[in-house]
Amino acid sequence: MNGPGGTPARRLVVLRHAKSAWPEGVPDHERPLAPRGLRDAPAAGSALAGAGRVPDLALCSTAARARGTWELAAAEWDAPAPVRFDPRLYGADVPGILEVVHETPAEVGTLLLVGHNPGLEELVLALAGDGPDGALDQVRLKFPTSAIAVLSWHGPGWRSLTPGAAVLTSLTVPRGRKPQDG
Repeated sequence: MNGPGGTPARRLVVLRHAKSAWPEGVPDHERPLAPRGLRDAPAAGSALAGAGRVPDLALCSTAARARGTWELAAAEWDAPAPVRFDPRLYGADVPGILEVVHETPAEVGTLLLVGHNPGLEELVLALAGDGPDGALDQVRLKFPTSAIAVLSWHGPGWRSLTPGAAVLTSLTVPRGRKPQDG
């Protein structure tokens, strides 16, 4: 699907890492997923597959909780996308995240970004010029763990993604099923 001037439609899928644990003595970068995160990350992968949002490429923070989220989400797809683990995404602000995103090859139509708050929440708010009723308000209120924001825009390449250029087309927060008691 092409937009104005024949520019292709592009999609940035922003996935905040799943819920992490806080083990004593473990550096922040190495914190693993908590039990809820171990349930929610596969649910995020299933949600992406069910919505036809499996990416052509994934960019993922090098933090353990982001890598774990990526691995569990991608395991839900028939054919996981290639992934690039980029240390610049750990703790990055909007300009830093955009620097990494702008390096994406032009042939990538759907890009998945797996990272952290507050950077991801701020990125979604900066990029989205519009969105479904209440979705931007929900992001402003909270962009929880495992949240998935999908931003679309028309552009010749990823360098054309700038603040206000995209539309927030969906926001979901998939949750995995808790084990049954008994």
